[in-house]
Amino acid sequence: MLQLVSLSARPDLRSQIFSLPFMEAWPAFMRHDETAALYFDRPHLDAYLDTAFAVIDSTQLDVAVGRAFAVPFSFDEPGRNQLPDSGWDGVIRWAHEDRAQGKARTVLSALEITLLPAQRGRGASSFVLRAMADHARRLGYRNLFAPVRPTAKHLEPFTPIGEYAHRAGVDGLPSDPWLRVHVRAGGKNVKVAPTSMVIAGTIADWTQWTGMTFNSSGR
Repeated sequence: MLQLVSLSARPDLRSQIFSLPFMEAWPAFMRHDETAALYFDRPHLDAYLDTAFAVIDSTQLDVAVGRAFAVPFSFDEPGRNQLPDSGWDGVIRWAHEDRAQGKARTVLSALEITLLPAQRGRGASSFVLRAMADHARRLGYRNLFAPVRPTAKHLEPFTPIGEYAHRAGVDGLPSDPWLRVHVRAGGKNVKVAPTSMVIAGTIADWTQWTGMTFNSSGR
């Protein structure tokens, strides 16, 4: 049995969820989104501990087997009646602005769910997603949004993201496995965020991050 616990309740797990096994779960280039610092850098994360989580196994309460993050922001107000085209980056920037201005936050956006390899493929991600939604309701947020990165999109790099995201199987659920998890949990595909998690770097940067060779600019 897994449990989702906030870092405000379990500050002792904070160092574990930022340890090397969790950091290496992401490709190197994804650790170079400059907007991420507005959430994950220590002075900022300290303000979001109620919506930053460790996932623990009930048989090992002091060992984190997963992590999850979410960020609150104000929504349904002038200038903010549509979710941002910048997706993941956009909600982090909105949250940062709202906190700096002392505005009331009304909704929550998930940012990440990461499970260690031994926990994958057993429905754990669905549990974490539902637990985050339950936590959002307990904190009084009206909605839980999620800028979802389709996990099989890299197999079709030149398929337009809108076409890919709306593709469904015979069961009517999204073809992409990670999108399917969210729809099964009660989510709705609201929009495509075409500039979500934009990561800028030189050709030398991308060569280092990916171990690939880029002889010229291109798609």
